[in-house]
Amino acid sequence: MRHTLFLERYPVFSVEIGKDETRLRDIGEVVAYLREQVEAHPSATYIATFDHHAHTRSLPEGQIAPDILAATNLVFCFGLTLPEPGALALRPRSIGVAELADCFVVNFLEAPMPVANSAMEAWALSLRDRPLASTGT
Repeated sequence: MRHTLFLERYPVFSVEIGKDETRLRDIGEVVAYLREQVEAHPSATYIATFDHHAHTRSLPEGQIAPDILAATNLVFCFGLTLPEPGALALRPRSIGVAELADCFVVNFLEAPMPVANSAMEAWALSLRDRPLASTGT
């Protein structure tokens, strides 16, 4: 899993899961699997599934990179504490899933709560249920 700064300011975790590395066949199955993980977590609550691709495509000025076949955000919240009103600006959480021809790109913004990052990272990596192909070296 990569940890990068998107647009030089947003800390994002991201992983590419090859379609040959998972039993899940399309973005619908990937998002359904991730929703199951959210709903099984004792501190997470599922909120919504947002079809970002359809939304952007519907806008007259909407632009989508040609290699993105589908794009969905799974919205949920880890509500362990609410220490001050400012915490609301950091919530809810979202995992983005983009479907490309040969892989799924799964990413999320780093949360200020390590337990949330650990859970989201584990969910994303658990999509890979087949070993990576050997390079034959």
